[in-house]
Parts: sequence; C-alpha cells; structure tokens
Amino acid sequence: MGEARRRKEAGLPPKITKQKESSNSLNLLAKYPRLGIYLGALFVLYLIYDVVNYYSK
Repeated sequence: MGEARRRKEAGLPPKITKQKESSNSLNLLAKYPRLGIYLGALFVLYLIYDVVNYYSK
C-alpha cells in the first residue's frame, strides 16, 4: 500500500482501475481474423462447382 499512501500525501485521488470493456457485438472478423479468407475460398470453390455442373448438363 505504498502507492496509496504516497498518493494520499500528495493530495491525489485514489487510482482508478480500468475495467475491460466487454463488447456485446459479435464481431467475428476481429475474433477470427482468417475467417474472411476461409469464407472467400469456400465461395470460390462453390462457384467453380456450380460452373462445372452448369456446363456438364
């Protein structure tokens, strides 16, 4: 408690602890940065599959 005593003697207010902000938003790209690459690759594979099926009929 050395810092608390020094702050009190200096006339400073008590130190405020920072709390983590818990964001309620589901920002998946921030949580999983490679998710965009995987989704893009899946989309391209689907397009290739669709084109192959279209021209094979």
